[in-house]
Formats: sequence, structure tokens, C-alpha cells
Amino acid sequence: MTAFLLGALGLLLSLVVPGILARARWPDRAPAAAVLLWQAITLTGVLCALGVVLSAPEELTRTSGRPIATAALIGALLIAASIVLRLLWSLYGVSKRSRARREKHRTLVDLLDRAEQREELGVENLRVLQGALPLAYCVAGGQGRVVLSDGVLRILSRPEIDAVLAHEQTHLRHHHELVMESFTAFYRAVPRPLRSRAPLDAVHLLLEMVADDAASRVAGPAPLKAALERLTDAVPLTEDVAPDPKGDARRRRLTRLGSSHHRSVALDTVAAAAALGLLVLPTVILVVPWLHAALDEWPLR
Repeated sequence: MTAFLLGALGLLLSLVVPGILARARWPDRAPAAAVLLWQAITLTGVLCALGVVLSAPEELTRTSGRPIATAALIGALLIAASIVLRLLWSLYGVSKRSRARREKHRTLVDLLDRAEQREELGVENLRVLQGALPLAYCVAGGQGRVVLSDGVLRILSRPEIDAVLAHEQTHLRHHHELVMESFTAFYRAVPRPLRSRAPLDAVHLLLEMVADDAASRVAGPAPLKAALERLTDAVPLTEDVAPDPKGDARRRRLTRLGSSHHRSVALDTVAAAAALGLLVLPTVILVVPWLHAALDEWPLR
């Protein structure tokens, strides 16, 4: 029964919950806690898969009245180990490629930097590139770089530029690229029938909102909103994030910046509690009783 319930929970978290949560609008009012909830959903899904693999052989042999076969246990452990190794290998591959790409990008923007314009702003890790397109983004790793095109400097006021800089510095300071790498690695490791883009795209948008909130506290929401209206789409933190051709993500960000009540402490608390409960309750309710029953059958034969 434990394996069945863990399997059902895992499928629910993999196939049903991501779509529902991605379409919800309450995360816009509690983006940091919503990211935590997405992380809990992802981790719980992995733990459910491991739980199914480990509990199913034991439950089948116990309900049949036969002793638990050592070979069955070894097979279950090998399958569980392969799941973990697949995730770790995916994370290694994503991290390695991302680090190499960011290193090349940092070198390139350092070479193309218009130092005379950067020095006027007095920001040490800023790089200014020539280009009429108003573009702002950050390149993580090492000391990190905030990159602006000189088109940004022409069309934005200094308060708006300060808001953009605060937004991008938040991405660097909080290492949002590592969060995106973990979700990208999970996305690539999951078999295609169970794979969903919803967590990747939703978490990317939520991290933008987290940076918006930090920048609003520094420079105010009005300058940030004005800058966002004039800027082109930012460079994603990972290449796996889907583009936003219809501007839905931008509209959601602008809407919450224009609202005086876009943050909710209550939602922060509820979402954080839900994330914690999702990690703890399945273990307490399902795994602990199963483990107690399984240990009663020890020693394995």
C-alpha cells in the first residue's frame, strides 16, 4: 500500500500539480515562498520515486507471505542508486555547460566594455556594450557582471537605471542561476512522459519577481516599472527557459509593480508551511509506518 500511495503522490506532483500551480496567480504575491514550494514539489517527487522502488519489492514479498529475498532488496537498491546517479549526472552536466558558457560570456563583455560610460555610473561590476537595443541582464559566476547596452543609458533616467542595476545585482547576490540550474537538471533527468516545462518557466518568472521586489525596496516600484516598460526581454538565467513572445510574463510583472498590495505576508507563511509539510508529512504518514513493518521482517533471507 505504501508503494501505491507514494507512486500516486509522485505522479500527482509530476503530472497534475505543476500545471495547476503554473496557472495560479497567488504566487505573484509571494514569489520567494512560491519558489520554495516548487523546490519542495520537485524534491518530494524524487523522494516518492525512490520510495516506490524501495518499498514495492518488500511489500509484495511480505503480502505474499514469503521471506524478503536478498536479491530483491539488492535490485531495489541498484534501481534507487541509478535514479540518484542520473539526477547527479544531469546536475553535473548542466552546471559544467553553464559555467563554461558564462565564463566565455564574461570574457566577451569584458572585451567589448565601453569603460568610459561605465565609469560615469560608478558600478564596479557593470559592463556597457554598444547597441541601440535597450538590453539589461547579468552574467553570474566569478565576480559576476551586470550588462547594459548603451541604448539603456540613452532612454532611461538615472533612477530607472539604478532600479535596473538593483534588479540584476539581486540575481547575482542571491545566486538565482544555481536555482535555475537545479530545475534544469531535474527537467533533463526526468523521463519524457513525466517531464513538464511548467516548473522551469514558472520559477524563472518568480525569480524575476523576487529581484523586482528587492529593486523596488532600493529604488522604488515606479522607476522599476518605467524601466521594465522600455526594456526588451532580459536574457534568461538558463537556455532552457521558454521565450515570452506574447509578453505574458512581462505583463504579470508590470501588473504587480503597479499594485500597492502585491506582497502578502500571509501567503508567504502558508506557501512556506506547505513546502515544509510536503517534505515532512509523506515521510511521517507513509514511510515511517512502512519502515517499521519492514524491519519486523528482518533479517532478510
